[in-house]
Amino acid sequence: MRRAAGFTLLEVLVALAVVALALAAGLRAADALTDNARRLEAVVAAQWCADNQLTDLRLRRLFPGVGDSDFSCEQLGRTFKGTLRTRPTPNPSFRRVDAEVADEDGRPLVTLSTVLPRP
Repeated sequence: MRRAAGFTLLEVLVALAVVALALAAGLRAADALTDNARRLEAVVAAQWCADNQLTDLRLRRLFPGVGDSDFSCEQLGRTFKGTLRTRPTPNPSFRRVDAEVADEDGRPLVTLSTVLPRP
């Protein structure tokens, strides 16, 4: 008797299951990479917003009062909410300013700080 060449049905099903698992893992990895790219885009745009606010303070040569103030900024077609927190320093001729930026849902993205001198 001669045995027929080829794969059995069970072998084909096992191979399909292995391929399906590999494809599912690949899709999850691609989804994670896409989410990371979106997050990075949001953080970079938020950093631009914070940097723009701090640069504006430096260019206007203002000595801000102690306290908090809110701002909004649009970058890359998205609107970000932010807060400028001004605090005193041990030297009364300087103020520390923190620019905290969050996304549309209020999740914090970035905080930048600077020290401004009295003009």
